Amino acid sequence: MGFFSRIYNLWKGFLSIFVGRLESKHPEIAYENAINGMTEKYATLKSAAAGLIAHRTKLESRIKKAESDLVDIRLQVEVAVDRGEDEIAVTLLEQEEELLNILNGAKSELQQAARDAESAKDSLNGVKGEIDKLKREKDKVVAKIKDAEARKQIQEQLDGLSVDDDVKALENVREYADRISAEVQIGDELKDDSLESKLAAIKAETGTHKARARLEAMKAKRAAESGGGSATETETAEKNL
Repeated sequence: MGFFSRIYNLWKGFLSIFVGRLESKHPEIAYENAINGMTEKYATLKSAAAGLIAHRTKLESRIKKAESDLVDIRLQVEVAVDRGEDEIAVTLLEQEEELLNILNGAKSELQQAARDAESAKDSLNGVKGEIDKLKREKDKVVAKIKDAEARKQIQEQLDGLSVDDDVKALENVREYADRISAEVQIGDELKDDSLESKLAAIKAETGTHKARARLEAMKAKRAAESGGGSATETETAEKNL
């Protein structure tokens, strides 16, 4: 095998792999290729069948003419015999024999041509049936594949095998929100445990005690003014403030 033949075969191999992968992803292309191939075969068979039918027609015309010529020659033989023209009669009989051979051969050939034409028509009908079958099968198989692909996509989405970018973005937002909340919570907890927060709580509690003491002093003063208590108690309460 020559170098260029090897390169050609290698290229054909790569091309067949590429076409095979393309057809598996696009089944309608595979069916169209098969249908086109069968259509070309149908056209070739139809042309061949037309040739066989034309040949059959010619044979039928040849047989009809031979039969007509045979009738004429037999009449001529009768006339030659009646006139005593033996030589002409012999010649005509020889022609009659030739016509009989031609006629028998044409009839035998016509039988074969008729069988060939019928076989060609059967082949045409078979190829046409295959084309129609492929067209129907194409619609069913392509629809089946599309349905299966849609179901597979839904299953993958439900199983979490196919997550959209939008969903991933939401997951990132949720993680960020949880992280920020945790950081704020840690800050609050650290603030509650700090010395400053404890001191602020003590100051707030001291202010509350002072306010209560002032309230008691005010009550005691009013009681003293109304005679319900001694001036000493009022003075003592005021000193506590």
